[in-house]
Amino acid sequence: MKTIAALQAAVTAAPFDGEPSDAELDAIDRELPLILADVDLLDAQIMTIDRTPTELDERRIRRARRRVLAARRVLANTAAGAVA
Repeated sequence: MKTIAALQAAVTAAPFDGEPSDAELDAIDRELPLILADVDLLDAQIMTIDRTPTELDERRIRRARRRVLAARRVLANTAAGAVA
């Protein structure tokens, strides 16, 4: 009976070194503003989980949602401009 380790070379084209490739790091850098905006939105929403949101909380969540949408728009326009 063959072990899985013996067949790994046939299944895996290149060994995985555990580090992201340059292309993956570039993609993360491009998406970082959206990631940070999503984190801000989650923080604003988490603060209001166990209580009724105040007017300040609602404004904070609205601003965070607008930042997420703006970051998504910039990322989509950048991707569309790269394709064209």
